[in-house]
Amino acid sequence: MTPTRLFSAPDSTADFLRPDPPYGEVCAIHQPNLFPRLATLAKLFAADYWIVLDDVQFARRDYQHRARLASLDGSGQTQWLSIATHLPHGRSTTIRGARLADPARCRRRVAQLLADHYRHSPYWPAFKRRLEPVLDAFDSTDRLVDVTELSTRVLLEEVGRPGRILHSSDLLARGERSQRLADLAWLTGATTYLCGTGGMRYLDPGVFRVYSIEVLPFRTPMSSIWASAREVSAVHALMLVGSCALGRNLAALRGQLLAGDRRANTTC
Repeated sequence: MTPTRLFSAPDSTADFLRPDPPYGEVCAIHQPNLFPRLATLAKLFAADYWIVLDDVQFARRDYQHRARLASLDGSGQTQWLSIATHLPHGRSTTIRGARLADPARCRRRVAQLLADHYRHSPYWPAFKRRLEPVLDAFDSTDRLVDVTELSTRVLLEEVGRPGRILHSSDLLARGERSQRLADLAWLTGATTYLCGTGGMRYLDPGVFRVYSIEVLPFRTPMSSIWASAREVSAVHALMLVGSCALGRNLAALRGQLLAGDRRANTTC
């Protein structure tokens, strides 16, 4: 990917202009995940662009190197698909610094577990072909982020919204969590920041208000294909209903979210 132009966040926005034209109005910022959960995929789908948060500390208990797969029989049984990961700098290793511990073995495990869970889906043959670039990446890189970001790209393309992708490591933002996210959103021209339920627990919306950026909470429904959206990889929903139906569900949710945002702004 061609690196984005470097921007540096100002101490004050008074004498600075944002990129013209902006990358879009609605921004999502999220760590690269392996075959992300449906809730995460839905947030990225709803945004005009995704800033890959690749220069923060790697967290083994998160979804940066693993995905939860669920069986298609409705039993609720799940299994972790994990990629063996080496951290060259120990716990301080960033996501972009994390390395694949055994790429060949990781490739075999990804291919095998996905097939074990989803080969009986009528949508599996087409998706299996779409997986080939992800599997091939294990042969060409030892960087975890290359594989995980690509796995997300494949899912976004499957549901018809590849979108634009930027990287936090190409942008100069300040370190504190809320301030850093606000800087990244402002630097790329966003007017709205989509924030998931986890982020809303710690985010300081006041930092965004300084930049006139609205923080829009992002929540998914709780029924049907959304029942396990916050725990299970989006691959599960894709194998249940197919790319066209899943894309329609994601587009409908995006429409409802942004329509509600516009009504709120009109009311204000």
